[in-house]
Formats: sequence, C-alpha cells, structure tokens
Amino acid sequence: MKKDRGPNRYRLDLTRFGAIGRGVLVGLIAGVVVSVFRFCIEYGLKLVQWVYGQILVTPWLVLPWIVVSVVVAVILGLMVKHEPDIKGSGIPQVEGQLAGELDYAWWPVLWRKFVGGILGIGSGLFLGREGPSIQLGATIGQGVAEKLHRKGADRRSLIAGGAAAGLSAAFNAPIASTLFIVEEVYHNFSPIIWTTALASAIASNFISLNFFGLVPVLHIPYGQTLPLSQYGNLIGLGVFLGVFGYLYQNVTLTMPSWYAKLRLPSWLDGLIPFLLVIPIGLLWPQLLGGGNAVILNIAAHTPVLTALIGIFVLRFVFSTISYGSGLPGGIFLPILSLGAILGGIYAETMVALGWMPQHFVTNFIIFAMAGYFAGIGKAPFTAILLITEMVGTLHHLMPLAVVSMTAYLVVDLLGGAPIYEALLEKLTQPKLPEHSGIQDRLEFPIFEGSVLEGHQVRDFKWPQESLLIAIRRGERQVIPHGDTLMRAGDTLIVLTDRSNRAWVHHAIDHLTAVNT
Repeated sequence: MKKDRGPNRYRLDLTRFGAIGRGVLVGLIAGVVVSVFRFCIEYGLKLVQWVYGQILVTPWLVLPWIVVSVVVAVILGLMVKHEPDIKGSGIPQVEGQLAGELDYAWWPVLWRKFVGGILGIGSGLFLGREGPSIQLGATIGQGVAEKLHRKGADRRSLIAGGAAAGLSAAFNAPIASTLFIVEEVYHNFSPIIWTTALASAIASNFISLNFFGLVPVLHIPYGQTLPLSQYGNLIGLGVFLGVFGYLYQNVTLTMPSWYAKLRLPSWLDGLIPFLLVIPIGLLWPQLLGGGNAVILNIAAHTPVLTALIGIFVLRFVFSTISYGSGLPGGIFLPILSLGAILGGIYAETMVALGWMPQHFVTNFIIFAMAGYFAGIGKAPFTAILLITEMVGTLHHLMPLAVVSMTAYLVVDLLGGAPIYEALLEKLTQPKLPEHSGIQDRLEFPIFEGSVLEGHQVRDFKWPQESLLIAIRRGERQVIPHGDTLMRAGDTLIVLTDRSNRAWVHHAIDHLTAVNT
C-alpha cells in the first residue's frame, strides 16, 4: 500500500500484485509446455537406447538407422537454417533479448525449438534440456506479453519470468532458477523482475511436480556429512575444477571455427554428431543423453579411476562436438555431468593416495557439480542453490560454497568469461544509436568499488540518447540533479529510446564497472 497526501490515507499499489499474477500465468503455461518437452526427451532417449539394443542383436539394422540419423540431422539443419534463433541452448538469445541486443518472433521460435530440441536431445546427443527449456519459457513469456499488449519493462519481466519457469520445470529447482535469471541472464536484482520470475518458477515447478513426482531430479544418497578435516580437499577440488572449467570454456567457444574448417554448409554440421553418436550408442548406450542418468549411476556405483577418466574424455569431447554443431540443445546438464565425473576422478585419486576415506567419494561428486558450473558459468550463487535443490538436502551448503568460490576464482584468474555472456557476444554486436520513437527504461546497479561510487552525477559524461531520471536507494527513489552523490547499492534508472537499449547498456556498463 502507498501513503496518499492525507495523514492517514492509503491507496492500494497493485503493481507487484499484477506482475506476480502475470508471472503465475506464464509459469503455468511454461510448466505444461516444458514438462511435455522433458517427457518426450526422456522417452525418446529410452527408445533410442532400445534401438541400439536391437542393432546388437540384428546388426544389419544399423544401415536403416544410419539413414534415419542422416534424415533427422538434415531436418534439424534446415530448421536452424530457416530460424537461426533456435540454435544452441537458447540462453544467450534470452540474455540478448533482455539486454535489447536482439529480438525475434515468438511463435516460429517456440514450435521449432520444441520439435528441434526433442529430435536433437532425444536422439542421444550429449546435449541438455535446460537451455532449450529456458528459451521455451522465455518465448512463452514473450507471447503472453504480446497478447496482453505489454511493452518495455513489463515485457522484459514476463520474458525473464518465463525463462525462470522453463528452468524450474526442467530441474524442479524454483529458487535456483529465479537466482539464475537475475544473476546470470538479467544481471540485475530488479524487484519486479525477481518477483515475477519467482512467481513463474513456483507455478511452473508445481506443474512439473505433477508430471514427474516429488523426488529431486538428482537424489543422491550419501554416507555422512563431510568433516572439517577434509576441507583442504575442497580447495584442491575447486582448483582442479577451475582449470578444467577454463579448458571447457575455450574448447566450446572455438568449436564453431573448427566446424567451419570442414567447409560443409553450416546447416549440415549436425551430420557430424549424429553419425559419431552411433558407435557410442552401440558400445556405451548408458552414456547417451544430457547426463542425468550418468550422474546418478556414477554416484551409486563409482567406476574405477581409469574408467572415470575414459568417461570424462568421451563426454567432454562429444558434448563440445554436439553443441558446436549448432543443433538445438544446451550445455547446462552436460556441464553438471562433467563436474560429477571430475569429482569422482579427484576423490578416487585422493583415496588411492590415502588422503581421503572411500565413503566420501559420493560427497565430492555432489560438490564438483556445483564447482564446475560455478567456474564455467561464473554464477556461484546459482550453482550452490541449484545443486542443493536438485540433490534435495541442505547439508552440503558450506562445502558447496567453498568449492564453488574456489573454482570461480581460478577461472577468473585464468581470464575466463561467463560462458553464456561469451556466447552472446559471438551472436551479436552492440548497435549504433537509432530512433524508434518509443521510450524504454534501463536499470544499472552500482556495486562496491564502481567508478561511479562516491561521485556526483555531473562528474561523468553520460551517453547521448539517454537520460538519468531516478536513483533507487533502498525502498525510495531519488530524483537526481548534478550535485546528487551516487553510492554503492544505488540503482540508476535511465530513460532511452527502445532501439538504443543495447547501445546505451554497453556504454553505461563501462561507467558502472568495478575498479580492478
């Protein structure tokens, strides 16, 4: 409620109530769509594994299976060619939409990403469902905004809410999904954004739980809580994960250039992973897919060290090949599976050296998933909460924090960038100023150590085509003037032309950057 001019008068402020209501609507729709998407992928993978079993019994069946694989790869390639915005995970595209760097029609992307994701991920390629789920949810949010005639900030809040709903339905992790959107995708803890995203994620998770039940996605039993005497190994694990995380970033980002050397039309790049997956399916069908089953199997029955190394090499190489082809599919779950394998490798090595009891191996598999994602995505808060929700216990919070922070720092020291932000930069370049005649608002938080902290508004040359209209300070807004002192924790509210969002965003990012 907001206070009116009279001393005891209040009026209802329905702004957040309306945002939450629209967020719930988006979450319910996204929950149904993504749950069906997830259901089709799981049963598609089971069907593919059954086919490989039949081929082992009747070897000549491999010939029609090769033909089917080529046809599916060509169909997917043509879909990507006609709608490039369904390429890859979809998270960079959503991030680009929220930053104003790109836009697309929602319906063509929605149905093509849905069908393409099922064909690509359900065929056994080492691709994850979570990135496409985020884009499906975000696209639904965009569609709802269009139907409700919502523009500007309201439209972005629905896109962000849909993205959170998509990840929540994919992983049954509503809190982590909300944090992922504000930490990694939107890069701003705007009250409207996070309330809409949380409402969408909760509604979507409710729908998903009705499809798949209450058991956490990665329910991993473990022997006992890690004692303080083993915390030194957490630092070692974090360093180990950080180095391999930096390696994964570089290989993933350079893979498209390696595909270009094949001199195939880009829409035929999908033939490579579709043909390479056939021998993998014949020899190790249990390793197919994004990696959910791989994580659970390794945690339940950890293979010997040499087998773990072999599984890691196979999944590392083929997951980057799968993603580099540009087929619809994500790297989120493959990253978690690689982290789990690295956790097993590190723990088994420590056991062999006599530096760790065997019964803590499962613990380190859990910790490593968070650490590997924190390093590659540079989103440690999301990593900690995501694994907590997916595993279904709070007992690992401290070890998860130690490993995630260590891996994050190692990747940062090596010069690694957040993977999704780096992928977005490959998709787009900031546009020069234009004019659409429609005004829009941007929000920029001032962090501790920012070049703006402790300075007056007049001390800086603000970008042309923009106007600083307010500074949010706690629960109140300050109307700025030249003498207004900017503080850490403030949020700048900038008005610009809608077509200039990306250009102004990049210009002011340099002003709000933290001194290093």
